[in-house]
Amino acid sequence: MKQCQIIQELEAQHLKSDVPQFNVGDTISVHQRIIEGEKERIQIFTGTVIARRGAGLSETVALYRFSYGAGIERVFLIHSPKIAKIEVMKTGKVRKAKLYYLRGTSGKASKIQEHIGANKEAVEAAPAT
Repeated sequence: MKQCQIIQELEAQHLKSDVPQFNVGDTISVHQRIIEGEKERIQIFTGTVIARRGAGLSETVALYRFSYGAGIERVFLIHSPKIAKIEVMKTGKVRKAKLYYLRGTSGKASKIQEHIGANKEAVEAAPAT
């Protein structure tokens, strides 16, 4: 067996199965576990996906948000054990793979048009109550 096949099999054991489908331009919330001494809490970071990079266990996502007069950009490992949950808040309609032009923008300049009807398949698949 080749070395890269062994590595892929080991990585496949650690991949998360509950990661939702999202793309660049979407607004997502990342729930991250923070350990302070003996206590553990969940911190939520909500932002726009400006870049997605890598594959498998080393896949990362860069989120950007503008708050309190400063732009904040954070990079998260999607399959990290410190990530408790990822939620898709809204989907965006963009034509680029990387949205680095959003850095340094605020207000209407940083708005991304929402993709209407993006979750249509999810609504149809849900059972009616």
